[in-house]
Amino acid sequence: MTEAFEICGVPSEGGVLIVADHASNHVPDDIDLGISPQFLNDHIAFDPGTAPIARLMTESSGYLAILASASRLVVDLNRFADEPSAIPERSDGVEIPGNRLTEEQREARMGRFFWPYHDRIDSLIADLKPALVLSLHSFTPALRSNPRLVRPWDMGILYNEYETASRLALQFLDKEGMLNVGDQLPYSGKQLNATMDQHCEPVGQPYFGAELRQDLIMEPDGQRRFADILLRTCDKIRTALA
Repeated sequence: MTEAFEICGVPSEGGVLIVADHASNHVPDDIDLGISPQFLNDHIAFDPGTAPIARLMTESSGYLAILASASRLVVDLNRFADEPSAIPERSDGVEIPGNRLTEEQREARMGRFFWPYHDRIDSLIADLKPALVLSLHSFTPALRSNPRLVRPWDMGILYNEYETASRLALQFLDKEGMLNVGDQLPYSGKQLNATMDQHCEPVGQPYFGAELRQDLIMEPDGQRRFADILLRTCDKIRTALA
């Protein structure tokens, strides 16, 4: 593990690479965000459930994961480097005064967390040539900033220009039964897909994005359930793409 990322699993060529941009809510001791500690357990700080699910999946042969080691409030890795929201000053109605940085401070933060993480993803894809990349996130059923917004899906599948693996995922998940799966929901990968847009789209790397509803994956049973669902889905996609 480094300050920027953690690697789980055993590297193997032609396997599945899991990318979890928001796996951790850790804030280093030398960074003061200026927010109440309660928000570090909130969805604005990380994607609850994604780290244990990724670790469970990497217990299977051929699965490797890269997990962010720092909170998305320190740096949001699923953004482009020049986006102001890469170091957010506000998230779901919460002000983050400690992120009002000078340009020099911003560059130092990005050099410490953002670039090492993205450079490692680049090298993993180049070296391992995975059959599939899974972009793993989770979403909150309700937003403080828009409490009337209904987000009932158990899982959402996201993509941008490359759709093949996502279409297969939707097909296979439909056969799982008893799952409410959103196509480009709870939001669209056409608008928010930065990590995959940077690392997969330009090189024709097969990928799909999975958003899991957080209240379904907070406990070990739910984490195991969705890890198994994703393992089955990824294996079927790998076979279909071969």
